[in-house]
Amino acid sequence: MSSTIKQPRITLVGAGPGDVELITLKGLKAIQSADVILYDALVNEELLKEAPNAKYFFVGKRKGFKALKQDEINKLMVEKAIQHGHVVRLKGGDSFVFGRGFEEIQFTQLFGIPTDVVPGISSSIAVPALAGIPVTHRGISNSFTVITATLSDGSLNPEIKHLPQLSGTSVILMGLSKLAEIAAIFSKAGRTDEAFGIVSNGSLANQKVLVGTAETITCLAEHEKVKSPAVIVIGEVVKFAQNNSKTFSILSLN
Repeated sequence: MSSTIKQPRITLVGAGPGDVELITLKGLKAIQSADVILYDALVNEELLKEAPNAKYFFVGKRKGFKALKQDEINKLMVEKAIQHGHVVRLKGGDSFVFGRGFEEIQFTQLFGIPTDVVPGISSSIAVPALAGIPVTHRGISNSFTVITATLSDGSLNPEIKHLPQLSGTSVILMGLSKLAEIAAIFSKAGRTDEAFGIVSNGSLANQKVLVGTAETITCLAEHEKVKSPAVIVIGEVVKFAQNNSKTFSILSLN
């Protein structure tokens, strides 16, 4: 009796900012139906328990470390789909927000493999919210800009130099290692008192929120030994964090 060959398919799932309960219902169902899961470094591994019979492959990338190169991840997705059937590509946050998710979808579609996308809750909005910081607020911030601090070669994103000219909220991802440079840009533009917030390990039990200004935030982060992943929020809305009633501590250096 020949074994049944499963139809190859790939589902790109955004796992949210870290808390397992912040994955979408559709994303959870995709995980539960997976034959293979390729997961990133910022994915909460508790989610893998939802697919006990699946094969797991860690393909994460963090600063200074890559389990696999991007082209190797792309090829592995296709290979495992052909071999095993349903592959879930599990990525932190939302896969289309600095996650290279669309590149992966484009590659797999070259092979005629059916693909689905399940959006995830982006850390750019959710992490500030969990720290009591609304990215917009009537009368204070009518817009928000989401930007990555670091380019593929490790250099500072030159677009950050334009942020001091904006009146809304700035949300910076992958920026902790560039914090001093970012703060200096605001100070040089005459905005030394601009409110800066850092939310480290957002949505997790060890979440930490730091509140300062362009002038003080770098020293504060160094003093508190803040670790990645972290989201940087800049603008008047950061001041709402000081009224947050959550149990984690908020440290302020004025």
